[in-house]
Amino acid sequence: MYAFTREGDAAAQAFARELGAVWTGHSGQTPPRALDAAIVFAPDGSLVVRALEAVAPGGTVVCGGIHMSDIPGFPYDTLWEERTVRSVANLTRRDAQEFLALAPTVPVRTHVSSYPLEAAGRALEDLRAGRFTGAAVIVP
Repeated sequence: MYAFTREGDAAAQAFARELGAVWTGHSGQTPPRALDAAIVFAPDGSLVVRALEAVAPGGTVVCGGIHMSDIPGFPYDTLWEERTVRSVANLTRRDAQEFLALAPTVPVRTHVSSYPLEAAGRALEDLRAGRFTGAAVIVP
């Protein structure tokens, strides 16, 4: 697994290595080898182009976020050689049930920071500022 973070985010890179990444770098860097696939979670459409440049011919780039800025124009050669761009905008209840059944066999390791509902704004601020690793969960 290769992980990309914001430039200068050493804590997120260390977290990715802790989770098993063999290489970490910032989103402006080129990985040491062409990737089979890439998942873009950040809401920055320009990262889709960077991911296309990093995947090998036949590779897939998945847009994993719900919201994303526009993907800027790019030369057709970046998509050439059967590279694919996909989005994952929907998740059914069955998808979630199948994933939860599969998760213990992988294993999936979660890192969660919980916030009470009334602190949802602070959770967003902490997320933007990189004050935690993993996911924020709002609890009623």
